[in-house]
This record gives sequence, C-alpha cells and structure tokens, in this order.
Amino acid sequence: MFIVIEKAGDIVGMAYELQEKLMMYRHHLHAVPELDLRLPRTTDYVKEMLESMDLKPIRVGESGLMVTIGGQHEGKVILLRADMDGLPIQEETDLSYASLNGNMHACGHDMHTSMLLGAAEILKANEEQLRGTVKLMFQPGEETLHGAKMMLENGILDDPKVDAAMMLHVLTGMPIPIGQFVVPETGGAISASSDWFEIIIRGRGAHGAMPEAAVDPLNVAAHLYLALQGIVSREISPMENAVLTIGVMEGGSTNNVIPDTARMKGSVRTFNAALRDTMETRIHDISAGIGETFQAKVEVIYTRGCPEVKTDSGLNRQMRTTITNNFGTNSLIGITQLIPGGKLMGSEDFAFVSQAVPSTSVFLNAGNTEEGYRYPVHHPKTMFSDEVLYKGAAAYATFARDWLEGNS
Repeated sequence: MFIVIEKAGDIVGMAYELQEKLMMYRHHLHAVPELDLRLPRTTDYVKEMLESMDLKPIRVGESGLMVTIGGQHEGKVILLRADMDGLPIQEETDLSYASLNGNMHACGHDMHTSMLLGAAEILKANEEQLRGTVKLMFQPGEETLHGAKMMLENGILDDPKVDAAMMLHVLTGMPIPIGQFVVPETGGAISASSDWFEIIIRGRGAHGAMPEAAVDPLNVAAHLYLALQGIVSREISPMENAVLTIGVMEGGSTNNVIPDTARMKGSVRTFNAALRDTMETRIHDISAGIGETFQAKVEVIYTRGCPEVKTDSGLNRQMRTTITNNFGTNSLIGITQLIPGGKLMGSEDFAFVSQAVPSTSVFLNAGNTEEGYRYPVHHPKTMFSDEVLYKGAAAYATFARDWLEGNS
C-alpha cells in the first residue's frame, strides 16, 4: 500500500513507516553480497522489488539498473545513485543475517540500495507532484571503480538527460551520533582520484657471490622506491594534497642468487586533474632515469582508476537546507567538522558522474564508536545500524523533490 505525500515534512514520516520493509531489503542483500560487475542475484532482487512498486526498471550494462519516476510535469531531471556491490572479505560479525559466501557488504552498499528502494516507493506513489523527473541509478562495481563509468558509457545520463545528481554514503565507527548527516560546506573536490601503477624491472641475474656479473633489479627497486617518495615530499607544494603509496615490492627466490627481475606496485591519489597528470608523468620519468642509471630496463604500466569527486556549491546548499528542514538544525554537521580540510583521501567512482553533471554528496553516520561500532568500513567486523535506513530513504526522496521544485 502506497503512502501519499500531503506536505513537505511528511516524507520523513512516510519513510519511517517503511522502516521494517527497508530492514527486510537490507538483511536480504547483506546475506548475499556479490562482487564487481557480476551481481546476478542482487540485481534480480532489486529489479523484483522495483517491479512490485509498479516501476519499470531497465538494465544498464552489466548488472546496472535504471528507473525513472515522474515526468508528468515538465522540469529538470535529478539522478539519485546507490551502489550495490560488496567486497571480497570474509565476514566476522555475529549478525543473524551475516554473509557466509566469503564476501561482505563491509562498505554499506546494502544500506544504500535499501534506502534507494525506499525512496523509490515514496516517489512513485507521489510522482504526479514531482516538478520534473527523478532517475534512479542502481550501480554495480563501485569497489573496483568500474561500475559508474560502465553505466555512463551505456547512457545512464541520457534519455532523459540528467541535469544534476546526488549520492548518499553511510559511515560507521565515527565519533558523532548515529543518524547525523555530514554535508560539504562548499563546492569542489571532496574525495581523491585513484590510479594504480606497476613497475617491472628487468636486470640480469647472477650468483650472489658475483654481483659484478649482474644488473641487480632489487638494487634498482630500492633506489626507485626512495626516488618516488621524493615526488610528494620535494616536488609537490605543501598546499596541495597527494599520496603515492608502494604496496608491493618483490623479486628473487633465494638468499644467494641475484634475480633477473623485480616488481613494484603502487597507487596515486590527488584532488585535481593537473596534479594527477603530473604524478603520472614523474613516475614514468623517474623510473626511466633510475633504470638507465643502473643499466636496467624499467617498464611502467599506469592505470587510471577514477577522477576526484566534485561537488557543486549550489547543490550542497540545497542539501543542507533539505536536511535541516526535514530533520532539524542539529541533524547535520559540515564535513570539515568531521575531517580537517573536508577532503577524503579515499576514492569513489561516483566521481565519473560528478565530472559530467553538477553533483552533491551526503554522508549519514550509521555507527558511533561509543555505542559498540568500533570498526571502520572495509573491516571484517564492521557493522551498520539499521535505525538510519528510513533517514537515508527520506534524504534521497526529499532532496529530489526539493531540488526539482527549486529548479522548475
């Protein structure tokens, strides 16, 4: 049975009435996490739930779903996004609905999907009142940074053309109240780009007693490791933000043999495109120079992940107004109150959407450190409180309604 909107503040009450249903969605999804772009059970379940609301979901690429609601009145198009994939982590919680398949919803994507399903039901029941169109984006492959780009390439922002977009992400293990929203105060980047690189060093092996006969790739790797750290410490302004991490250094198989090859793997994160380009160029240049110095052949394989997430100042203001009007003045804090500088070094592939259309992001705390939620996202023991599900559903729906009304 659908609930009909009567006045602006009613959406929160309606979402609260859907709380039991949202928990059902969430517990089902949490028990069957799937990875990357291959989410057959997840996608089928979400599609079935949407169809039960008299909606007509359309598949977008591999495992993606798109739904449009509204359109009875001319107006703009707002996109609401939820990610659906899990992580290859063995769950270590004692939840009755814990995953047993070796994967885990350790980043809260089951929460996001359930919340957007709730928003879908509210918006569908009242679509004649929408001053435009809401497009829902149920996305696979966020953890691997494949999904948003795939859905963009398959036309998620077209037909009808999207004018603005919003994402919601839950937090846990935070020193703020459960149910509190975190909203960017200004526009600009709020999470970093993410790129990866692999460096293959080809030298010449020899007996450990005859180093003069070798070109030692491990020696090259050691010098290269130190040289690469100098990019951030000596070539990037302290006013800029960048991270270069080497996560793999390997080569050789025994203690008295100099190997032929060595390998390094790392990642790069920045907050602007120019610095991102600079980092890539310098990794290539320094690797080539160190290789030449020590007479080794060095190959760099550099892979672009996703750009930085950008937020629009006007949409951020609208988000703050919507949250305040519907949940109260104490319901939110600015992102700089939680994170100095207001930027997350973690990455999020909603970035591809935010680079294409004006966008905003809102965070919702689903776990307070003092109430037993000690573990952060991506931890095998991490947990999220069901009690915020209705708030997330309401935030999706109220923001879409308010933005459409304000831009009609």
